[in-house]
Amino acid sequence: MRLADVVDVSAQVGATRSRTAKIGLLASLLRRLTPEELAIAVPYLSGDLRQGRIGVGGAALRSAIGSPAEEAGLSLVEVDATFAAMSSMSGSGSASRRMQALGALLARATEPEQDFLARLLVGELRQGALAGLLLEGVAAAFEVPADEVRRAVMLAGDLAEVARALREEGRAGLAGYKLTLLRPLQPMLAQPAEDLPEALERLGEASLEWKLDGARVQVHKDEDQVAVFSRRLNEVTPAVPELVQVARLLPARRLVLDGELIALQADGRPHPFQVTMRRFGRKLEVERARASLPLTPFFFDVLHGDGIDLLDRPARERAEILAQLAPGTLVPRIVTADPAQASAFLGEALARGHEGVMAKALDAAYEAGRRGSAWLKVKRPQTLDLVVLAAEWGHGRRAGWLSNLHLGARDPGGGFVMLGKTFKGMTDAMLAWQTRRFQDLAVATDGRVVHLRPEIVVEIAFSDVQESPQYPAGMALRFARVKRYREDKTAAEADTVETVRALLPHPPA
Repeated sequence: MRLADVVDVSAQVGATRSRTAKIGLLASLLRRLTPEELAIAVPYLSGDLRQGRIGVGGAALRSAIGSPAEEAGLSLVEVDATFAAMSSMSGSGSASRRMQALGALLARATEPEQDFLARLLVGELRQGALAGLLLEGVAAAFEVPADEVRRAVMLAGDLAEVARALREEGRAGLAGYKLTLLRPLQPMLAQPAEDLPEALERLGEASLEWKLDGARVQVHKDEDQVAVFSRRLNEVTPAVPELVQVARLLPARRLVLDGELIALQADGRPHPFQVTMRRFGRKLEVERARASLPLTPFFFDVLHGDGIDLLDRPARERAEILAQLAPGTLVPRIVTADPAQASAFLGEALARGHEGVMAKALDAAYEAGRRGSAWLKVKRPQTLDLVVLAAEWGHGRRAGWLSNLHLGARDPGGGFVMLGKTFKGMTDAMLAWQTRRFQDLAVATDGRVVHLRPEIVVEIAFSDVQESPQYPAGMALRFARVKRYREDKTAAEADTVETVRALLPHPPA
């Protein structure tokens, strides 16, 4: 199949409001794909590159985009082969070779294909076919109940693999997906709650746990063999020998545990997230960090214990089993419906340097891979008042609106320094307002990005600040979203670069 066919359906899905219509468009496309093409197209439609990062940054990508081809001629398989070759390039001159390969590929792409591939490479492809929607598209394409596909994906950890099995074997192909020790499952995810009262109102009596800002891990134990997987299902066992040792000492012979690894300071407070993540870097860095930066496990769920799969057991029962099978390693937890007790528990978590709390429904099964309403996260938000430096024209449902904001902090020496972008948190009314307002402030455009006079101040909520070479400030905001526009503030009153830099995590001494 041609890349153009996927690009066209992606655009149609993004421009369609009806969920049923979106699923129909996806299903129609997926039915026409071969097993090999499904393995490529399913990640693309989710906004992912199946090779992961291939060493192409935004500046390099812009330099590689030239005049588009007049006619579509690229196939999915050709594109995937080029990205696979680029991801395998290493050593002296590899960056130059990657750019040559990318330039040659983009020269054969039409303008819509160039735009699709560029956004795919930098992780900014937003065409509306998110994982849940695409899963239903796969179910519709092969006439299988969505719940059966969802469970198979949970156990396989890969929607593309399940789609390929359905193409090759039909519904019978799902029977082979079972919880298998040493093969990772997709993790269950949480929705944000505005605050603790809202979480308790939605759940009633609930399990409250400290929300740790560490590395999510899934631990599999089969006798003496232990494997540790990251949130993205990559095996990271060699980087965490202390966790392997802990798992081997636990009383159960066979286990699958869900939890967090976190680096703690001498007083028991957590190091910042980026410090913990040093343990998952390059091999040499990991070796150096093991002695000086030990990791502590905190488990909060158990999915298998000594021959018994526990995915469908209610959370309250899994918690009891976890306490028996992994004693001494549990995240702090209480069960309550009392707002005062819950507030005190949240206050303790925050006082000890953690992010907040997780509120979990007591009767819920483990819904791997889903961001369902059974798990709610409550955090203390941080906000900054930043200046809008530019905005990008939207795609799909946001076509015709200025959407993705370029955010800048004030430089006391003059001007503004870009910190990153966000398209999240905007209502339709906000999109319409900013589209009108921004065009009055426009000073230049390249057709996609509209550069503005730096006058508009926007309040941005975010989780934390991290170092980033991608932006001029050398910093970026994690999970940034628009909270409101500050029409009461001028750009001269926006937060400074120094204010933002003070929020950066500091490495241990």
